[in-house]
Amino acid sequence: MKDPFLITKEEILQLYKPVNPHTHKGIQGHAVIIAGSYGKIGAAVLASKSCLKSGCGLVTTFTPKCGYQILQISIPEVMVVTDENTNFITHIHLPLQPQAIGIGPGIGKELGTQKALFEFLRINKAPLVLDADALNILAENQSWLELVPENTILTPHPKELERLIGKWNSESEKFQKTIVFSEKYKVIIVMKGAPTYIINQSKIYENTTGNAALATAGSGDVLTGILTSLLAQGYEPKYAAKLGVYIHGLTADIALPKTGYQSFIASDIIKNLGKAFLSLEN
Repeated sequence: MKDPFLITKEEILQLYKPVNPHTHKGIQGHAVIIAGSYGKIGAAVLASKSCLKSGCGLVTTFTPKCGYQILQISIPEVMVVTDENTNFITHIHLPLQPQAIGIGPGIGKELGTQKALFEFLRINKAPLVLDADALNILAENQSWLELVPENTILTPHPKELERLIGKWNSESEKFQKTIVFSEKYKVIIVMKGAPTYIINQSKIYENTTGNAALATAGSGDVLTGILTSLLAQGYEPKYAAKLGVYIHGLTADIALPKTGYQSFIASDIIKNLGKAFLSLEN
């Protein structure tokens, strides 16, 4: 495998766009987060909150009925649209055309949810981030990958990646297989791990922020929110992926001296997003 390009602060500063002082919420992007099922509404909360806290103007969350009160109470700034089903998503109907959509955190793999994902992919036109159970459903229905738009961002952890591309016997084989997959479907793959790599067809990028504190429940849901937010704000997918993983890792680098590795949780990523963005401004 050839040496990856490093995602450094210098590079991030070149592609980071500071907020226009005369902006309003209507032009800061409207993102949709499709997430959650009974017992996993927390994933929807984390992804939606991080989406808002990464600069997006408006966020609408689509979730099963059981998530309605939880979301409205825990994040009053987010709008909520619910499925007709109580415990899991069965039919994705959005009353708006968002600038970007993140789908997958905590949605589960119920047959009704699988069907809903298929129907959604068939008609969707918005830029996409696919995560978690959306990836697991696609791994079981590989022909559906043809419906995934070019430059969609996929964010698998190692197990989800293995389900998508098959087992590997060495690091170099893992990268080879991921490149083949990325080239075949023309998608951007964020290989979560320490460090996180981005595979964009034959190009490999290695993130330079982050530490072991990020190995915690919900960390990936937060990344999905950040990436969806950046897409909704108009970043090209290849730049959104780099900026998103860089900022996500930076929050852990900033927080670590105060929290230590053990007590850092996914909510701390969200808490430190402001400081991470400020460090780019200064």
